[in-house]
Amino acid sequence: MTKRKICVVITARPSYSRIKTALKAIDDHPELELQLVVAASALLDRYGNAVNNIEKDGFEITAKVFNVLEGENLTAAAKTTGIGILELSTVFNNLNPDIVVTVADRFETMATAISASYMNIPLAHIQGGEVTGNIDEKVRHAITKLSDFHFVASEDAHQRVIRLGENSEFVFNTGCPSIDLADEVSQDPVLDFDPIKKYGGVGSEPNLENGYWVVMQHPVTTEVGNSRFHIEETLHAMYGIDEPVFWFWPNVDAGADGTSTGIRSFRETHKLDNFHFFKNMEPQDFLKLLANSKGLIGNSSVGIRECAYLGVPVVNIGSRQNSRQRGNNVIDVDYSREEITSALKTISNSKRPLPSMIYGSGDAGQKIADHLSKVPLIFHKTITF
Repeated sequence: MTKRKICVVITARPSYSRIKTALKAIDDHPELELQLVVAASALLDRYGNAVNNIEKDGFEITAKVFNVLEGENLTAAAKTTGIGILELSTVFNNLNPDIVVTVADRFETMATAISASYMNIPLAHIQGGEVTGNIDEKVRHAITKLSDFHFVASEDAHQRVIRLGENSEFVFNTGCPSIDLADEVSQDPVLDFDPIKKYGGVGSEPNLENGYWVVMQHPVTTEVGNSRFHIEETLHAMYGIDEPVFWFWPNVDAGADGTSTGIRSFRETHKLDNFHFFKNMEPQDFLKLLANSKGLIGNSSVGIRECAYLGVPVVNIGSRQNSRQRGNNVIDVDYSREEITSALKTISNSKRPLPSMIYGSGDAGQKIADHLSKVPLIFHKTITF
């Protein structure tokens, strides 16, 4: 029996944890052959090279696509997408996949969707149908319209994709594969490694006896001119509480230069005895770090998804996650050191939130693989209303 070739394209560091369990389920499935393409910022060391983690987990990378244009601004993002279309089209032509899988809503994923669509290759989209209110939402909904199969992470997203005119027969609420990892961690949440010894990074080695906070804050692509101000407000808030902080470097989005400059400048002008900075961690290790923390601060979707499942308190800053369905673990604040500090005090004086399963129950990867083995290989559709 000829196996169905499933080409999964990973274009950024966070996308690996979003798809890892599905990769394993596809690789293990008797009717599927995994073709793994790693591209864009997922290949760059300064954004936490995901390749090392991917290969360490035993996956064979079929092709690499270097297409990130330097600049970290809106023009560079658009041009990176264009280069991605050129390069990925060649890769798809060589691999001749039966289905291409694209993940989430980053600008690099648009290149995957456009290339597959114009080459008449059936396209599957993971994490469509969600709302956030920034450029990612435009990209996400555009990819939904280009896609033939939809593996959404929540019932809210399931209904929205159908309302966008997609055939309900091919819209599957599988949950999010990242919740599969969170489920594994919830069963064994002990922090069984030393983060600094294992991952290096830069900064002090704070005493963790009384707990620690985790910060992950990215620039907002529709507010690029304010990215430095945004990160400085968070820096001042975390500096002011004088407690241990593990801080993760931002994604390669427009505005990242302002975020990075703000962090570097703050490090030069303040004595950060309680701060340690990391580029990246293996997905399970990162979730263990979160599970044992006092809470997550910033604007990453991990606060909305995995932290909800793990019952980790979150201070969600600004507009990046606007309108995304959330559990009771999130406190929303503006870009204000006073509001952030107040939210941190609220968390410190409150019980841990109860876990929420709005983004799945821990079996999304297997569901996705099973659907990929059965769906008809269509690459055209009629819009339904």
